[in-house]
Amino acid sequence: MSSTFLGMPATPPRSPYGTGNLRGDRKFPAAAHDDLGNEQLRRNLGKATHTIRAKRLNVTGELPDWEELRDAGSAIKTDTMNRLPELLEELERKVTERGGTVHWARDGGEANEIVARLVKETGSEEVIKVKSMATQEIGLNEHLESVGITPYETDLAELIVQLAHDKPSHILVPAIHRNRDEIREIFLKEIPGVDPSLDNVPAHLAAAARAYLREKFMTTKVAVSGANFGIAETGTLSVVESEGNGRMCLTLPDTLITVMGIEKVLPRYQDLEVFLQLLPRSSTGERMNPYTSMWTGVTPGDGPQTFHLVLLDNGRTAALADRIGREALNCIRCSACLNVCPVYERAGGHAYGSTYPGPIGAVLTPQLAGMHAAKDDPNSSLPYASSLCGACFDACPVKIDIPSLLVELRHQHTERSGATAEKLAMKAAAGVMKRTKLFTAAQKASGLGRVIAGRDKKISHLLPPFNGWSDSRDTPAPPEQTFRSWLASAEGADTMRAAADEYAQNQQQEEEK
Repeated sequence: MSSTFLGMPATPPRSPYGTGNLRGDRKFPAAAHDDLGNEQLRRNLGKATHTIRAKRLNVTGELPDWEELRDAGSAIKTDTMNRLPELLEELERKVTERGGTVHWARDGGEANEIVARLVKETGSEEVIKVKSMATQEIGLNEHLESVGITPYETDLAELIVQLAHDKPSHILVPAIHRNRDEIREIFLKEIPGVDPSLDNVPAHLAAAARAYLREKFMTTKVAVSGANFGIAETGTLSVVESEGNGRMCLTLPDTLITVMGIEKVLPRYQDLEVFLQLLPRSSTGERMNPYTSMWTGVTPGDGPQTFHLVLLDNGRTAALADRIGREALNCIRCSACLNVCPVYERAGGHAYGSTYPGPIGAVLTPQLAGMHAAKDDPNSSLPYASSLCGACFDACPVKIDIPSLLVELRHQHTERSGATAEKLAMKAAAGVMKRTKLFTAAQKASGLGRVIAGRDKKISHLLPPFNGWSDSRDTPAPPEQTFRSWLASAEGADTMRAAADEYAQNQQQEEEK
């Protein structure tokens, strides 16, 4: 009897190395060090995050069932991840039934090629875009430009970033690192025909952007969007935004192409009831989004007459295969974790090197793109870009335990790192601690550390290889007596005897009661 060996299950592929925007050029500590020296950046970040944080606390505090809503959101997303393949197939079926076309993209490269081909088939050389982190993740703008197609971002913050030839630094407010004076200079330099007397008043800056974009809305035949949610039950897609630019992109062009990460699917239309309460309160500190757009396939004579949905994997299946890390796919991109993170507030988004900054980015990016794809992979530093204070977990509307996920990624990184100086040091320490005489001798030798301590009895500079520790923290000088030597002394013996007598006396009093 012959048998066929089908092979062992393989780990799903991650986002290809060197493509898109899921990996920086430098590790987080080096990038953050430079950004920490930018005082203007820190002022911008501090002001913006504190404002959004305060608004969020106000509107979430209004709801007596806020915690129940968080529980519901978490349960729905967990159920979705457990049934993701069948839900995606249902979504494809429903979109197709309503006149749309569904495309599957294994990675960013495939998604870019699909979108570029679809745009070229329309004969257009321009596209308007409504804010989409998925297209930023895969580097769609750069790819379209390389094949002769000009993309125009229509979200105000995304437009600022695009005109400045910059990269987003926040999930919700991509230009959070820019102030009004910087934006004015960008507009004067990059927007054709802008009034040279333009000042830095926010309303005037917004009016200049509106005038620039209005022509694009009315003349461009193709739009590219992201999606906040895709409903498997009905084939409905949804985008929520605050400026109305999304509504223009989703209704005026002849052709609409939506790029959606596969984790954005929800099982039922009714599930929107939960997320349309969670998302605006957690992201912008608003009770509801000013513009909530939903469309289902194609409606003759109303809106785009050609609709394409590109379902993007790009490492999401790899994250789903991680029993612990898959929880990060529950993220609804609200940015609440960024606004409460002390590390993000000081370092800014660019230090993370990814489209997804902050605590959730430190978890999600290594899972999508890997953190051992090359020697000294910059992504390997991201799980350590956190103080593990837990503020992100408290703020997350779907209760993603980000600190625990970061610890797990640190564990995975350590397991993959082989023989490191830290591992060798821990092994040597374990060998010493197993031997009483060696441990006692090491304790006595540590007393020499008092020689290099300052007057404040702290050691500010350790010798290599321990200088990495002292670069960011002080070490207390060793005490004059070790615990063992104190215990063996007359003072230690007297103290222990007195403690024993006190314990015996307390026990006697308890018995007498």
